[in-house]
Amino acid sequence: MDASAERNAGERLEPTSNQVRKINLALQGGGAHGAFTWGVLDRLLDEEKLAFDGLSATSAGAMNAAAFAYGLTVGGRDGAHKALTDYWKRVSEAARRGPLQPSPFDRMLGDHKLSWSPIFSMIGFVTRMLSPYQFNPINYNPLREVVEQSIDFGVLQRANCPVKLFLSATNVRTGKVKIFAEKEISVDAVMASACLPTMFHAVEIDGEAYWDGGYMGNPAIFPLIYNCESADTVIVHINPLLRTDVPRTADDILNRINEISFNSSLMREMRAIGFVTSLIRQKRVTDGGLKNVLIHSISDDGFMGALTPTSKYNADWDFLIFLRDQGRKCADDWLAKNFVKLGVESSVDLDKIYL
Repeated sequence: MDASAERNAGERLEPTSNQVRKINLALQGGGAHGAFTWGVLDRLLDEEKLAFDGLSATSAGAMNAAAFAYGLTVGGRDGAHKALTDYWKRVSEAARRGPLQPSPFDRMLGDHKLSWSPIFSMIGFVTRMLSPYQFNPINYNPLREVVEQSIDFGVLQRANCPVKLFLSATNVRTGKVKIFAEKEISVDAVMASACLPTMFHAVEIDGEAYWDGGYMGNPAIFPLIYNCESADTVIVHINPLLRTDVPRTADDILNRINEISFNSSLMREMRAIGFVTSLIRQKRVTDGGLKNVLIHSISDDGFMGALTPTSKYNADWDFLIFLRDQGRKCADDWLAKNFVKLGVESSVDLDKIYL
């Protein structure tokens, strides 16, 4: 019986000090908060005992994933570092040139609360009163140019791409999740995955209209289960699962609704994974017919939950670096505690966290 079959039968593998672990990455979306994921990826790339099998991603996560895969293909780990940095620099530069000029932010009283110009509050007001077909009739989206400048999608469509890439979008008409992969990976696919319907027109691809993938897969886990060899999936969370306080203001209520909605599809998949894991653990499935999926999570709900909802629109370079550095720290802490669990067991309690 080979190693993967042993895992599928529910048996433990003992780690060795020089063993390279191959992992899958699942990246959530969250606007400018995706710079936190940049930091996580930046730190994981430094770990030479980590290899990468597949990436499933949504929205800002899709942009991170595409830049990561492109850089890794053309320049290895150094190339991935550079591609991610270049992408986020272009995002910041585009924000400075655009109509929405971010004001300088400050860290209040040493915590992670940030103060903002009233312009950010206006964004939420306008998008609740008018549709993007009204306030943005030409469908201007500065991120499209940024993505086109940052990523050569012809490279990602090659058979020799070192990682499998899966980008989620939501079919507007059917409500089903659409997974773009292989030859389907394109700038349109990335923009579809990140298309917030209150901000931009639906993205049309082959006669179908798509919105942000977060509604149906944030991110989708099943492509990694079906198409990747690695049993280990590391989810990088942007949207807080837990909040201790009940929201009282209109903005806070709407923000919490969005967080719950954008986590709901992931929670459903975790329930299915938990059920299969239980069957394998109880040895009710012993022929290797079901894959024993190992789930890991890199998150900081306290930090992300303290950021204002409107900060997702802020691309000030200092703010992005602030998020990146926090992501690097979280990834570093996670590696120190959980690296030895890769290939052995899940490092999160599925019942406690997701079910």
